[in-house]
Amino acid sequence: MSELILVPTPIQEDLPLEPVAREKLLEDALKPDVLILVEEHKIGRQRWLKWGLPREAIEKFILFNEHTQEKIQSDIIKEIKSGKRAYLLSDCGLPAFCDPGQLLVNACHKQRIKVTATPFPNSIALALALSGFSHATFVFSGFVPVKEPERSEWMKKELKRPETLIWMDTPYRLRKLLDDVHKLGPEREIFLGCDLGGTKEFLIRGTASSIIKAIGENDKREFVMVLGGQLLSK
Repeated sequence: MSELILVPTPIQEDLPLEPVAREKLLEDALKPDVLILVEEHKIGRQRWLKWGLPREAIEKFILFNEHTQEKIQSDIIKEIKSGKRAYLLSDCGLPAFCDPGQLLVNACHKQRIKVTATPFPNSIALALALSGFSHATFVFSGFVPVKEPERSEWMKKELKRPETLIWMDTPYRLRKLLDDVHKLGPEREIFLGCDLGGTKEFLIRGTASSIIKAIGENDKREFVMVLGGQLLSK
């Protein structure tokens, strides 16, 4: 299946890998249609072995960092589009959050390649990493106000900000929020992460109008909304 999977890793070297991530890597690592992208070979190898993952898979490691990204990213995209699954691991922490993986995630979205992740406990950081939007400057704006006119005034002010924005609201107001963004800021690109890490996870990036069409009647879900910092060209 063509997809990119972000694999968050422990910050401390002596901690175990998250169980779901370890299970998926045990299952997939040696498959011929699986790519394993690591930030540094030595660190990746040491941690891989500590986690009890198959030694044979180390030969498949592809170095993906600030030094190699420009040279190999287009080839990785081609490999994924051909039907391969890629796992992206950073030396520690959440891949694609303030590191070169962000550009790979962004490229995947542009090529309509599915991007997901193994479990991570912070929905805000995870949604931002999965969005592919720039992390150079981002603002967590919190929950959108409920009552008018405060709600509309708040949204108009927020939508004028140049940074990547992160919003939250209650599940039953998801459709209303999308409608409001479509009305007040239709040129702003959106990443919507619903039920992150769950069995019914739904991830999509596009304009408010395209996302409204995609979710249809299934519009009452726990979600985080990330709005891209750069406006779409008209």
